Amino acid sequence: MYLADRSTPQGTTDAPDRLRGTVRAVSPTVLALGTVSLVTDVSSEMVTAVLPLYLVMGLGLSPLGFGVLDGLQNGVSALVQLTGGHLADRVRNHKLVAGIGYGLSALCKPLLLVGHLGALGAALALDRTGKGLRTAPRDALISLSTPPDRQGRAFGVHRAMDTTGALLGPVLAFLILGVAAGGYDAVFAVSGCVAALGVLVLLLFVPGGKRAPAPAGGTPDVPASRAGTERPAPEPRTDLRAAFGLLRTRRLRVLFGCAVLLGLTTVSDAFLYLLVQRRTGIDEQLFPLLPLGTASVFLLLALPLGRLADRVGRRTVFLAGHGGLLLAYGLLLWAPATPALPYVVLVLHGAFYAATDGVLPAAVAAVVPERLRASGIALVGTGQALARFCCSLAFGAAWAAWGDGPALAAAAAGLACCAAACGVALRPSPTGVPR
Repeated sequence: MYLADRSTPQGTTDAPDRLRGTVRAVSPTVLALGTVSLVTDVSSEMVTAVLPLYLVMGLGLSPLGFGVLDGLQNGVSALVQLTGGHLADRVRNHKLVAGIGYGLSALCKPLLLVGHLGALGAALALDRTGKGLRTAPRDALISLSTPPDRQGRAFGVHRAMDTTGALLGPVLAFLILGVAAGGYDAVFAVSGCVAALGVLVLLLFVPGGKRAPAPAGGTPDVPASRAGTERPAPEPRTDLRAAFGLLRTRRLRVLFGCAVLLGLTTVSDAFLYLLVQRRTGIDEQLFPLLPLGTASVFLLLALPLGRLADRVGRRTVFLAGHGGLLLAYGLLLWAPATPALPYVVLVLHGAFYAATDGVLPAAVAAVVPERLRASGIALVGTGQALARFCCSLAFGAAWAAWGDGPALAAAAAGLACCAAACGVALRPSPTGVPR
């Protein structure tokens, strides 16, 4: 399995890379997309930071109702993600589809100001639709602009910049709540303005996303040395059937299965923050700062763990990240409610994202052809998002029926079993040849 592979060819050295700055080692496309993600995440995380408290404490939504709404966000994103990847491959312009996604997320922000649960649900659904459209084309742009042995580093740089926005968003929301008379409405209004700025940065600074033309003297499928002696092969299909046909590849099929299994036991961020608040009694006014802890650790570790995955193997880093998440679950279940508990849990939560969020698309990019790169990334991302949608619904129902402790214990037991199964599935064969 590719997650068990090192990306650097045997006999090469990365000493020159270490002498050059990390920023110089990634393409301008990665840096431009990282800037767009930074600005956009400031906007989205402003809303995410206050939304659980606003819904549960302000609107009186039950844990089950919150689970349905939280699951709706993941479900909509999952259903749209494959469409976004397919469209980007079909029209041969990843930037165009990504731009539509970013624009849709920005346009829906005014609906948050209505103050009605129905309008709020519609705004969240539209925002997740935009996220679903843009995710696969954006990651495909990163992958296609990066050499294979630097995929982990490129995704690490992007995720670090993305997480800088996630770090700044809750801080801005906290400051606005403290000084603005409008409270939540002020947060939603500023979020809309920042989202529009992200779209502008995309239009002005991200290079065009059209696929490169065929090399001179041949086509992508016919080498130049044979172009004069053989008829050019017909252009490969990029329809949905071809996208789903990627699952016939064993390596991608195993990646897809592991993403789904682990997604079924990954409690959503919002639920985890509510659990931390209930377990430790953190003041409600400080609740928007909880995502700050996750984002800070993610920011610090995204690039180092991305480079580590390129060197020691993506399987090791990927599974270690889920081990950290399992430890966070265990601490919330059984550790004493000391002042250090929330800090330790948030450090483990941030390390989990740093070890998995960029490693998975980097692994997918290595096993799918360029013409279906966005579709392949979207296929795995869709499976993972649908699994997390089911987890949100199940966790909310279990919380309402049994309480938060038994619900989290069930999630922890499931995560331990699924991680063990994926460790076996992603293990290299005895001969050293990746499975």
